Amino acid sequence: MWSWNSLKARFKPGTLSEDEFRRQQEEILKNAPVPVFWLFGKTGSGKTSIVRFLTGADDASIGNGFRPETQHSRQFDFPDPEFPILRFLDTRGLGEARYDPQEDITAFSQSAHLVIVTARLMDHALEPLLDPLLAIRKAAPHRPILLALTCLHEAYPRSQHPPADAFENADKSEELPADLRRSLERQRERFAGIADRIVLIDLTRPDEGFAEPNFGGDRLKAALVDLLPAAYRQTILNLDEAMRPLADLKERQAMPYILSYSTLAATAAAVPVPWIDIPVVMALQSHMVSKLAKIYGQSLDSAMIAPFAGAMSGRLLARLTVRSTLKLMPIIGAAANAALAFAYMWASGRAWCWYFGELRAGNAPSEAEVQRIWQGQLASAAELWKRNHKHDAPESGGTTAP
Repeated sequence: MWSWNSLKARFKPGTLSEDEFRRQQEEILKNAPVPVFWLFGKTGSGKTSIVRFLTGADDASIGNGFRPETQHSRQFDFPDPEFPILRFLDTRGLGEARYDPQEDITAFSQSAHLVIVTARLMDHALEPLLDPLLAIRKAAPHRPILLALTCLHEAYPRSQHPPADAFENADKSEELPADLRRSLERQRERFAGIADRIVLIDLTRPDEGFAEPNFGGDRLKAALVDLLPAAYRQTILNLDEAMRPLADLKERQAMPYILSYSTLAATAAAVPVPWIDIPVVMALQSHMVSKLAKIYGQSLDSAMIAPFAGAMSGRLLARLTVRSTLKLMPIIGAAANAALAFAYMWASGRAWCWYFGELRAGNAPSEAEVQRIWQGQLASAAELWKRNHKHDAPESGGTTAP
């Protein structure tokens, strides 16, 4: 297996030691748009289901991925702590006499962007949540709090979910079961002045027999995008759009890493210098390739790398390709650097996945095929950035090519 230093030398990105890369990685992560969700709810209220729904990770990965953060909390970085795109803070100990929220408030007040309170719709013994939640609200009045009411089916056992629009349209609320409506009204009264938004969801496993196992999931994602600070919304949008069309298991495992490395590359490149000259961007690419190779069970050797090195390491070709791609992005200056670094990393990751998939199928792609796939993915990445970064567009003016 080639090390990232070997890959770095092969792609000639400039000199960057492992220690220097790690130092710069820490600085990048401080500025990267990684949404931090503070999960606050009783055990069994659906916190893990929300993490599983938003990330696509399985219960084992989630359970093994949490690590202690404070006496009563733990942290889960997705897809991993080194290169996260989402971070979850899970508070435990609610309802215990010794639980004091002050430790978590001190630890999380500056880092958490949004509090997600989970409560089963039919659970009305929620006093252990309310006092700590009021303290959290007081500590950061402007930080949004989303109440996710879960396990809706407990209000209509042995029945399928009511029509989705009955939850969204007040005129159709009479179609909801009476127990659900009464419980919902009580929860609204209980959390009035505390929660900024209430979303009703029922995230179940396929084998539980519901026609829609992720009932209300789209409402949840829409609320998160709406409540998150603008700079952090794009991560949720990008992850959702990237994962939806993927059916292949390896691609679904690889995509969060591709998005993570692409986001970090964009953060590293958001400075007023030509992005292609930033060694850390190329070092990130080397790390990403090593990670993807492990996912696909491939051993990187010189024969395998050669078609990619030939297709992508040509400096003039890279500049010409990204310059034409820049026309798809209505942005200027440092934002253009970030956009192009994102597109370059995204296209590289997607092309490597395609390449590894071909090798697993017994094919041997040529340099020309790799170049064609990479350029096609570069255009797709540009469109993805354009759709989810509309706020970056200037009111007038053109673009600046590197």
